[in-house]
Amino acid sequence: MNVEFRKVSDFKRGILFELLKDAYSFDGRYEQNFHSDWQAFDDFFFDYLQIADQYGFVTTLADEVIGFVSWDPRKMPEYVEIGHNCVASKHKGNGYGKVQLQEAFNRIVQNDVRKIIVTTNDDLTPAQRMYESVGFTRDQQRKNQNSEDFVGEYIDYVYFLA
Repeated sequence: MNVEFRKVSDFKRGILFELLKDAYSFDGRYEQNFHSDWQAFDDFFFDYLQIADQYGFVTTLADEVIGFVSWDPRKMPEYVEIGHNCVASKHKGNGYGKVQLQEAFNRIVQNDVRKIIVTTNDDLTPAQRMYESVGFTRDQQRKNQNSEDFVGEYIDYVYFLA
């Protein structure tokens, strides 16, 4: 596994949006509901590359972009929230999400944070298994308030550090 974690600033604007679009392409409702959020996220990171490089990274495999992870540090030291842990469709199921998550975890814990929070959807069973396999515990399940036509609830996971 020749995985490398690179700065977001090494890539062109739009790469994060395209990765999210691809990663969720198995169900068109994700793009319908989150298209503008994904675009705004990509725009923010590329407008503020210093933030992007400090609170996220792009994962490559033999120089091919296969995913990225990002986190929100604004509530430190109480907690950090992982925003995206995205892996391209053709690379899912190979453990790259877990490797990427572990690298993010290693970077986050250097900041004396008390806990790490991550949220996923109840229909994303592989993500749930991955978070649980690295020590996150299910904290709560809550209704999706974003769209009435989008099936699924959110599941919040937490990893306590202190």
